[in-house]
Amino acid sequence: MDYSEVEAEILGLIVAASERDVHVFGEETVTRLVRPELLQGAAEDELTDDARAALTTACANVLTISAAELHDALAAIYDGILVEDDLDPGVLTAISALAHWHSYLEQNRRGELYELAIRSIEDVDHEVSADLGDFLATPQMAAEYERIRRLLDPGAVQSSPARISPLS
Repeated sequence: MDYSEVEAEILGLIVAASERDVHVFGEETVTRLVRPELLQGAAEDELTDDARAALTTACANVLTISAAELHDALAAIYDGILVEDDLDPGVLTAISALAHWHSYLEQNRRGELYELAIRSIEDVDHEVSADLGDFLATPQMAAEYERIRRLLDPGAVQSSPARISPLS
């Protein structure tokens, strides 16, 4: 499966998923994208102390923070970015995830969850450098794709023909 096919499949899954399934997917994915180890690579001169504190707090409380509180945290983060285009990739991933989650919480737009899914795929790609022509060839990328499918369409994964033995 090439990259564009993966994108199209994920979009279709998000469009077809139940409200409950997209919300669970969003929670699990945003939590994955704001994990503490992503923030460890940030240099001291990338963010002000206030921005670093707002980012750390927002990431730690991403599932309990309100949309208004997340809005304020993002404003503090954006105001405290000290570099032009050279943010640490982990910090950039976390900020992007928080922004998409905020928009989803505020407007309930599934497109924001699609963006979270793509950021999650990109996060894995950053680790393993997937081949665009055979995007699921690495075990890590295949596992992330399956995680996304399982969360967005749990019934299809459970009843998948590949998982049912013909002798059962």
